[in-house]
Amino acid sequence: MKTAAIICEYNPFHNGHKYHIERTKSEFGATHIAAVMSGNFTQRGDVAVFDKFTRTKMALENGIDLVLELPVCHSLGSAQQFAAGAVHILNSLNCIDLLSFGSECGDIDLLKETAGAVVFIEESDEFLSMMRRGLTYPAALTKAIEKYYEDVIPKTLASPNNTLAIEYIKSLADTGSGIKPVTVTRFGAAHDSDETDEPPKKIHTYFQGLIPEEEREQNIPTASASLLRRMIASGEDVDKFTPCGFPAEFACISRLETAILYKLRTMPALEISKVPNVMHGLENRIARAARVARSLPELMILIKTKRYTLARLRRIVLCCLLGITKNDAKMKPQYIRILGMNEKGREILAKADSGLPVDASLASLMKKSDDCKRQAMLEIRSSDVYALAFEKKKPCGLELTTKPVI
Repeated sequence: MKTAAIICEYNPFHNGHKYHIERTKSEFGATHIAAVMSGNFTQRGDVAVFDKFTRTKMALENGIDLVLELPVCHSLGSAQQFAAGAVHILNSLNCIDLLSFGSECGDIDLLKETAGAVVFIEESDEFLSMMRRGLTYPAALTKAIEKYYEDVIPKTLASPNNTLAIEYIKSLADTGSGIKPVTVTRFGAAHDSDETDEPPKKIHTYFQGLIPEEEREQNIPTASASLLRRMIASGEDVDKFTPCGFPAEFACISRLETAILYKLRTMPALEISKVPNVMHGLENRIARAARVARSLPELMILIKTKRYTLARLRRIVLCCLLGITKNDAKMKPQYIRILGMNEKGREILAKADSGLPVDASLASLMKKSDDCKRQAMLEIRSSDVYALAFEKKKPCGLELTTKPVI
């Protein structure tokens, strides 16, 4: 028995995800695969296009054996917080052998070297100086990396899947984890690309020398998850890009627009300042913008500065809506919640020696401690708010009544 883990959102599940799962089994010998998956809100600062249980079913039907939930205070965190929360869950199981993730370069040694470079740069005077001058974290990191390192390290850092892979490697190292990181080369349409079916040579030209020749011919019909979400919203046919059948009903953040504007208009700046990643007086800018903005796009335009990426601002706005505080973001996952499993998933749990409470029932988990109750209550609140993001609104309480997918 060799158990691999995948940290994911599957928003939505597509051919690239299926390929990743299959390669994790064939290339690295994984017999069982556990996934730690975002719930109804995602790391890009958005609602998930389909609810967590629908995406869990898709995952279980396509090679995943056990799906565990990443708490909302981590799924709406920075890349570092997202990775740290998921790795904490995996470490706590004490039965995971591998952590498998996709990357543009497909070279685990290069990713480890780049992760080491990032750790060094984050402590450099140049990086800290650029952050003080108001550059975004990614911009400051890139400029400082380019000063100290040549060619391959900056190019590796510039690719979005490589960036998240580096955070996973850093989190494993920071925790002294015995889980071995492995990577599968990402093929097909690039991250956030508006194009479909791109052959790899058109996307990751720089890394072609690292990819075995026989693998360069892979041409599975692919589309980025962001393009698939837009296609779903516009009613386009996406069947060839996914092994799943998608439900007709989907969630959209625009349906939460009035709720978000109302929440921000009624939050004092002091309350906004307690939200994760709000600093340097941003709370005042958000409070002023909320009193003027008449739409979400206008709100983002009014808040945006060179110091903050749009993804970070979207996460902040959703944390305001859901009542997530800096203290919540600092807290590690307090429990391991099962969203779904098959027979192999049961075998993973049987082998686990968890240092955290494990259960499919949120009602049971919230009784374990005050911290468990706090994280569970945030999950319940986020589910009740998410229920408003559908064209046909859903009722409250689904978090406590929906059964895990078996």
